[in-house]
Amino acid sequence: MTNHWNDLANSDVILIMGSNAAENHPISFKHITAAKDKGAILISVDPRFTRTSAKADIYAPLRSGSDIAFLGGMIHYILENKLYHEDYVRLYTNAPFLVNDEFKMPGELEGIFSGYDVQQRKYDKNAWAFKKDAGGVIQKDDTMQKPNSVLQLLKKHFSRYDVETVSNITGTPKELLEQIYKTYGATGKADKVATVCYAMGWTQHTVGVQNIRTMAIIQLLLGNIGKAGGGVNALRGESNVQGSTDHCLLFHILPGYLKTPDVSTPTLKEYNEKNTSKTDEKESANWWENYPKYSISLLKAFYGDNATPENDFGFDWLPKLDVGQDASWMMIFHEMLKGKFKGFFAWGQNPACSGANSNKTRKALGELDWLVNVNLFDNETGSFWKGPGLNPADVKTEVFFLPCAAWIEKEGSITNSSRWAQWRYKAVNPPGQAMPDAEIMNELFFRVKKLYEKEGGVYPDPITKLDWSYGPKDANGKVTHMDSHMIAKEINGYFLKDTMIKEELFKKGTLVPSFAFLQEDGSTSSGNWLYCNSYTEKGNMMARRSTKDSSGIGLYPEWSWCWPVNRRIIYNRASVDEYGKPWDPKRAVIDWNGEKWVGDVPDGGWPPLKNPDGTPNPKTKKAFIMKPDGVASIFGPGRVDGPFPEHYEPLECPLQENPMNKSHRINPTATMLKSDEDAFYSCDRRYPFVASTYRVSEHWQTGVMTRHSPWLMEMQPQVFVEISNELASELGIKNGEKVMVESARGSLWAKAVVTSRFKPFSVMGGTVHQVGLPWHFGWQFPEDGSGGESANLLTSSIGDPNTKIPETKAFMVNVRKL
Repeated sequence: MTNHWNDLANSDVILIMGSNAAENHPISFKHITAAKDKGAILISVDPRFTRTSAKADIYAPLRSGSDIAFLGGMIHYILENKLYHEDYVRLYTNAPFLVNDEFKMPGELEGIFSGYDVQQRKYDKNAWAFKKDAGGVIQKDDTMQKPNSVLQLLKKHFSRYDVETVSNITGTPKELLEQIYKTYGATGKADKVATVCYAMGWTQHTVGVQNIRTMAIIQLLLGNIGKAGGGVNALRGESNVQGSTDHCLLFHILPGYLKTPDVSTPTLKEYNEKNTSKTDEKESANWWENYPKYSISLLKAFYGDNATPENDFGFDWLPKLDVGQDASWMMIFHEMLKGKFKGFFAWGQNPACSGANSNKTRKALGELDWLVNVNLFDNETGSFWKGPGLNPADVKTEVFFLPCAAWIEKEGSITNSSRWAQWRYKAVNPPGQAMPDAEIMNELFFRVKKLYEKEGGVYPDPITKLDWSYGPKDANGKVTHMDSHMIAKEINGYFLKDTMIKEELFKKGTLVPSFAFLQEDGSTSSGNWLYCNSYTEKGNMMARRSTKDSSGIGLYPEWSWCWPVNRRIIYNRASVDEYGKPWDPKRAVIDWNGEKWVGDVPDGGWPPLKNPDGTPNPKTKKAFIMKPDGVASIFGPGRVDGPFPEHYEPLECPLQENPMNKSHRINPTATMLKSDEDAFYSCDRRYPFVASTYRVSEHWQTGVMTRHSPWLMEMQPQVFVEISNELASELGIKNGEKVMVESARGSLWAKAVVTSRFKPFSVMGGTVHQVGLPWHFGWQFPEDGSGGESANLLTSSIGDPNTKIPETKAFMVNVRKL
């Protein structure tokens, strides 16, 4: 989230799209209710009339997979009616930037941008470059009127997204589109603000990143980024998803969103040079120029005294990707199926039910030599070898189960959607042989290290050189108890020698007060630069619980700790005008008092863009400090699939052609996998209905925890499929009957829930039906099979080209009576 949960209460208009917050984030909804109590308008856009929709002032249905068309229509409406915040757009976005004259867009090139390579299925992004002068400075047109300015290109691109076209694609009635566009577009004024809340309903598509990009463009046009009550807010599906991502859950990043090195940068110098941002824009803070400070401090945290300047601080010991290697979730199981893996740790997950195209995942697990299942309970992954259709005697995989502690049985931190890191204390001991995750890792580390030390190996240094100072050690050097506080302190970072900074002496062993103090000479460590400031000499900032709030807008700066440096609203210097005065004084985030910023922790202490007399301030820096050019990207050349969003159909859809062009039905750069298990059928009579998956309040993820709770199973005992009254009538299906749901990849039985929550869509002159299923169930428990199977048996394994996330929110199925 650019903002935070409490801040939702500051909004004038709240759009919930790609999310069912009332049901899936029910506690958060109290802040939305608080906003409504103050007069805010709530808009729900969803294929299904949900509990969120029931609380909304405006509800609009749309066909799954058509979000960019819907939002693109809003961009068109805002630009055509000049509802955008012109001063904000000029000051804080790249709307004035000039793009090369040769650049062409999908309206001119039948659905693609300049630079597309048909054979490689990817773009040469040099075709999307900005024009620069002889000094390397981007050319700009502050009037934003030149045809190749970003703003005019945006107008041209989205001129194709008129209300009639959008309605035909989405199935959303024109009058509702216009009502929503008008309501949301009205917040493009200094004293108005709107926010958006989204979740997996936007991300799990082949255009997932571009769904969010489209909304970000809207928020930038309206001046809603950096302001209280604004922002683009991801509602994370689990209480520590944000924290796990910050600490490198994904294959392509290291902690703090540093890049995973690949073989093209064999030395630390080459790695840092490749990833250190450079700019010729004088007003850009270009914060990523500090990259070497963060990468070297990370290496010092990893390897301690073993990391020295002479050995590149242990850079050789980091694993390297091959150039262009895809080690994402889908690819892991794709390669596993080919026999490329010997072993696999399924740690705190249940891929046999949670992964798209789960039949493929289950088959892949059978190609392993061994599998370690680390979880609270046995599940479909750990017991895959005795699952439906399998003979255990035919499965070669040896499975080990390591029982681990639940969150109430261990101490540590979580980082929620708001970026708030909050400390949790252990309430009870774990049962039986169950251990906290850190203790399991400690056991594995020590034993593997001892084996390397005793027997050698191909490359032992990455393990044997690790620093592991996380608690008291026994005579053999093994940590006897993993101390969460010591881990948290290492993440924050230390001064490793006496260091003088700006006439202040920091003694060796002192905790670094913030990432501004990190050094690139090896004199500091930090396990994650973003969390530097979370555990300081003042104590554990994450454990704070003060409810003081002098801001008046719900910042609560002394409750827990928020990255970065306790900043509650990021890019908050965009919440003020050129002189440092809040666009919206009644909801001021920060304010320039003539000497310094007051309010929230600012995005840097530089003064405003202009002096009081109207002259440019030579000491200023632009508000978007993480961007090399200092401004937000309406034109985003960093994306794999285009600098502007464009509507493409899902891999499986009910249409023969993309209504926006006749040449490229799906995202031309989507991550596609080819195997016998990756079958798909689009616009096929055998699979005539659009389907999507979702969650219910009573269950959690694949249900490993909640299916073992009888009171929750009583409320939601089995998998169901929601179908409209109209479709049920066509198929002769009655409420409560058992039906079969089938896709090109799998099938499962489900109880039919015949409901008015789904309605048929009118799409491109035809009728399109959509159905929906929860994905919390699986064969392993209840043991009698009464809960049914995972909805992910039906979903397809195709992914967004930027994130590789699978497209589980739009696919085609058939529903028939049993």
